[in-house]
Formats: sequence, C-alpha cells, structure tokens
Amino acid sequence: MAPPIPNDYWLFFADEARRGHSPLYERLALGIREDESLQALTGHARMGQPKANLIFAAVHYLLLGGMPHPLADHYPSVRPKATPDGDAFPLFRAFCLEHEAEIVRLIASRITNTNEVARSSSLYPAFDFVARETGASLHLIEIGPSAGFILNWDRYRYTYRRNNDVITRGPSAASVSLEAALHGDLTPPLATSFPTVASRVGLELNPVDLQSSQDRLWLKALIWPELAPRFARLDAAIATAREFPQPIVTGDALELLGDAVTSLPPSGAAVVYHSHVTYQFSEAMRRQLNTTFETLSHARPIYRISIEWDGNAYPVKIGRYENGRIDKRTIALCDPHGAWLEWRDQDD
Repeated sequence: MAPPIPNDYWLFFADEARRGHSPLYERLALGIREDESLQALTGHARMGQPKANLIFAAVHYLLLGGMPHPLADHYPSVRPKATPDGDAFPLFRAFCLEHEAEIVRLIASRITNTNEVARSSSLYPAFDFVARETGASLHLIEIGPSAGFILNWDRYRYTYRRNNDVITRGPSAASVSLEAALHGDLTPPLATSFPTVASRVGLELNPVDLQSSQDRLWLKALIWPELAPRFARLDAAIATAREFPQPIVTGDALELLGDAVTSLPPSGAAVVYHSHVTYQFSEAMRRQLNTTFETLSHARPIYRISIEWDGNAYPVKIGRYENGRIDKRTIALCDPHGAWLEWRDQDD
C-alpha cells in the first residue's frame, strides 16, 4: 500500500478541478483533504498513480454502472436533470464507506488511462511541424497510448479559432470533430494537408480493451462529471478506434522503445511522442527514458514530442536527438484537455 499523501496534494487537485470547470471535484478534494479515512482508501493505488483521479473515478464508475445513491444527484453525467441540494461531500463520504470494498478493488486494480482525444489538437501542430521541417513522412511511436485514440489523430476534424479567424483541417465527415481556441497573437502555420504517416504503433503497459464494456465504462468514469462534451467526444473516439484499430504493443515502454525505433525503415522521420504520461514515472525512469533517446540517436535522428506538466504549464515541446545531442524547443502552450493552444514558435 502506498504511503499517505500530504494534504497539499488535495489542495493542488482542488485547484486543478477549479481550473478544469469541475466545482464538484473541487469541493470533494477539499473534503478529502481533511478526512484521513478517505485518504487511506486512496493508499491502495499502484505506485505512481494519481490518488485523487482514482478515487473519483471509482465512485463515478459505480454510479454510472447504476449503483443507487442520493450522491448521484450531484453528478450531471449520471442524472443530467437532477437539482441537487446541499453539500455533496457528506454523501460522497457515506458512499465511499458504504461501498469501501468495491472502491478499494477499483483503486487497486485500475489506472488512469488516457481518455481525452481532444489532446490531439495540441499534438497535431507538432506532427505538422516535424513534417514541414524534415519534408518526410512520419513514423509515429506513442508512449502510453491507452486505447490508442491519438494514434488515429489524422482521422479527426480540427478547428482552431481566434475571434473571427478560423483554421480548419481534416476530413469534414470525421466522426470526431475537435475545436481549440487560439490564445496569444501567433497562429500555428499548419500545412494545408496532413503529414503523411508511414507507420504508427503504441507502447502500453496497460492497454484498454475497447471490446470490454467494463473498460469502456472505466474510460467514461475518468471524465469529470460536469464536462458533457467530453463524453460525446469519447463515444466518437471509441467508435473510430473500433473501426480503425491501431497496433499497440503490450509491455514496459522503456524496454520496448529501443526495438520500436531500430525496427523502423531508414526513410522517414522517427517521431516518439507522449502526453500526460511521465508524471507517473519515477525520477530514475525519466532519466532512463532520456538516456534511451540519446543512445538511439547515434543510429538515426529522433524527434521527441511531449506534453507534460512542467510545474507551471503544459508546454508542447519538440526535441531533436542526433548523435547523442539534443536540440529542444517549446513550440506552444496548451490546455491539458485540448481546449486551447497558444503558439510560441516565432521562428517557425
């Protein structure tokens, strides 16, 4: 069992929930911050897994699955027309204690799988950047693809909007249509057509089985209850992934990455990308990942695209590794759920 979490963790998550437009989770996080019994439940999570996301998803999973309880009135995803009265935290606490065994089982056995397909809005401009810089087709390797939604990024429709300025790319008949606001004064200089993808593969320790109704329900449970558009996007992304399944290799990405890169054809640009993944890595794992990139770059140049929390924001970074050296640049900042993009690369 993982050690107890410092109280400031819950304050941090409450701030994240407030910024993410979930007043319900903001209130619940502040309640758990003062409740040792609920904090103890989260201690059953696997090492490196975010405790708040897991306890909230476990409760959400049971409610979405039809578990009857007055707490459901506070979840628009479960009862859209309900008009809840009073503070949700006492009901949340009672629900957790009443269903402690089920919640502990979910926390101990499940992980926070990536479920936000809208992050493609932040990664697509980075893929376009590499394609324009190299003039080559892309060999895409995703670390931590979960169900593989972002591997299908070029089957989606994109709209970037700043006031009356609108940029659209992608098939108009796409089932998944993504829109991101453009912040700042710069506009991503997207090519008129998508880059050519020569190959794509995901490296995933815990892949999601989209044929499993329980796995699909867990993906929905990870969405914050007030964010109705995300549920619709998830349904569309699941349908696309089931129609166009992409290859996902099961195992430790740190062990699989070397073979994945060295087995690529010599032509084309090797692009390894990850988003909202390395926060689950230990410091030793992050060092190992960096070393792997440096080692592999002696055989061929490798582009690394990442979107990870840096302590202040979510930058879209591109690193070019060659002969053990790295050239890094931040091309944009973005919303963690793909709601907005702020282009930063003035030299592009």
